Amino acid sequence: MTDGALLHWQDSAVEVHRLVVGPYDNNVFVVRCRRTGDAVLIDAANEHEKLLALCTRLGVRRVLETHGHHDHIQAVPAMRDAGYVVAVTELDAPMLGDLGYDAFLAHDEVIEVGRLRIRSIHNPGHTPGSMSFAVVDTPLLFSGDTLFPGGPGATKFPGGSFETIIDSIDNLLFVFPESTIVLPGHGLDTTIGTERPHLQEWVDRGW
Repeated sequence: MTDGALLHWQDSAVEVHRLVVGPYDNNVFVVRCRRTGDAVLIDAANEHEKLLALCTRLGVRRVLETHGHHDHIQAVPAMRDAGYVVAVTELDAPMLGDLGYDAFLAHDEVIEVGRLRIRSIHNPGHTPGSMSFAVVDTPLLFSGDTLFPGGPGATKFPGGSFETIIDSIDNLLFVFPESTIVLPGHGLDTTIGTERPHLQEWVDRGW
């Protein structure tokens, strides 16, 4: 079962559903295997009632957090109470505090969602444990708050580092093909080919 109003991208194997929630307009994505109906939710950001309804409709089995900042985790307690496993990197887990979590994510881990495979990419810089997620054999790259249209995510928060995020983007994300679709934690999609030529501009401006 799909949710046509929220369907953001699809091919023969995968559907991506996008819901914008909370005061910071966070993107919450559901990645769903069309062959099996299994799905995963990326970032339990806010408005848990909407997320739980979406998860029920789309067959979500677990939650992957891109990082531990407060605007990306407000719905975590409700998701856990409903029985969903919430995974986060060990480095960012302390940010969840009393909200809790259930599993750790590691760099270059392969997460099976039905017949889909999602590869985790540790992208420090926005936070120490920031993660991106690439859906293998598709053009999809979920970048959290690491890469946006026009530049990297903010690095002014505790644990952030501009030099580190630039290194993360250059060596771990800009290795993807130019046609790769970047789906960030806020705002609109972009592509690797659109953003890669501007790396030196970002370095020169310092943000």
